[in-house]
Order: sequence, then C-alpha cells, then structure tokens
Amino acid sequence: MNFTKSLLTFGLASTLLFSCKDTASKPIAGSDETNTKKEVAVAAKPETASFKIDGMTCAMGCAKTIESKLSKMNGVQKATVDFDKKQATVEFDAAIISPENLSKTVEATGDGETYKVSGMQTKGKV
Repeated sequence: MNFTKSLLTFGLASTLLFSCKDTASKPIAGSDETNTKKEVAVAAKPETASFKIDGMTCAMGCAKTIESKLSKMNGVQKATVDFDKKQATVEFDAAIISPENLSKTVEATGDGETYKVSGMQTKGKV
C-alpha cells in the first residue's frame, strides 16, 4: 500500500512538472522587463554634449558607472566617459532630453555629491 502511494505521488509530481509551460523566461507584455531594452531610433533633433566631470577617482567604478547611467537614459544614442581626461561626450536627441538632464544624472550618480559637471558644451548635428 505504501509503495502504491509513493508510486502514485511520483507519477502525479512528474506529470505536473513536465506538463507546465515554461513562462518564467518570457516577459509579460507591459511589465518593466519589456521596457528595459532601449529602442534605438533616429534622433529627431540630434546633438552632442561634451562636459567635464570632477570627482571621479577610478576608471571602472566611477567612469564606467556614469557612462552606463548616461547610456541607459531615454533619448541618449551614445555616451562615453574618459577617466583620464575627466571628460564625457554624449550623443542625444534634444527633442527627448536636455543637457541639464544629463548633468543632473551625472551629479546624482553615487551619493549625489561626489561628481560635479562643468563646461557643458553642446552642438547640433547636421
């Protein structure tokens, strides 16, 4: 009797395990997971901003973190941060984002007081 219960339990567990669809790896429409991929489109009003970042102490921890935050912003096409020159260059769509938003994002990275942006220069692309 005990063997029959064990066999029945094993069969039921196996059936449930193998009959369920794998939905865990597929994002649900409208969820945050589907919105994490940034769509790259042609910029309506392309501009490039260059500015100095004071307060960076290392290439991997500081520069790469700032570069990653800038790159993930909606409207940013490309962002590079040069630790040695303490310089950032960002290609962005001015119709979506402003240079002030770029500056605020950099200065808010970390504890909000470490990085300071200066010498913001923008130029439109033709």
